[in-house]
Amino acid sequence: MSLLTILHFPDPRLRNKALPVKQVDDKLRSLIDAMFETMYEAQGIGLAATQVNVAQRVIVLDVSTAKDSPLCLINPEIIARAGVVEMEEGCLSVPDTYDLVERAEYVKVRALDRTGAAVELEAHDLQAVCIQHEIDHLDGKLFVDYLSALKQQRIRKRREKQDRMERQREAL
Repeated sequence: MSLLTILHFPDPRLRNKALPVKQVDDKLRSLIDAMFETMYEAQGIGLAATQVNVAQRVIVLDVSTAKDSPLCLINPEIIARAGVVEMEEGCLSVPDTYDLVERAEYVKVRALDRTGAAVELEAHDLQAVCIQHEIDHLDGKLFVDYLSALKQQRIRKRREKQDRMERQREAL
């Protein structure tokens, strides 16, 4: 298996909207496996296919402390939500950036699993927040979009500076 390259904000490809998966096959399962490997290696709790420049409606997550509860959702759709929770969020596509975001405390999701079987899942707290965060990615939305314009501008400038420094290091 190989690690996938995670796109970083402000890369415009992060704004691409993912297309529904039409067929769950071995090629898709290989992508899912690579997404899990990439997410675990990056020490994340969730990853959307759009973050690795694949425009398909696929997310993977594992919010367990032991990293032993992988969950894959294909074509996820939130069919119910309730409550409000404010939680500090971060993102593998926006490294070293964390801020409070308000989301639903509970979600009910309809999706396909890695075998193509239809599933419904109820999620609370961190898992619910993670699912909403990853589905946002599939719709071309980032957690920084929930922040003030000033915070977004600061994050963008910091990321652009970090990207320039990385390119300079690579050129040496």
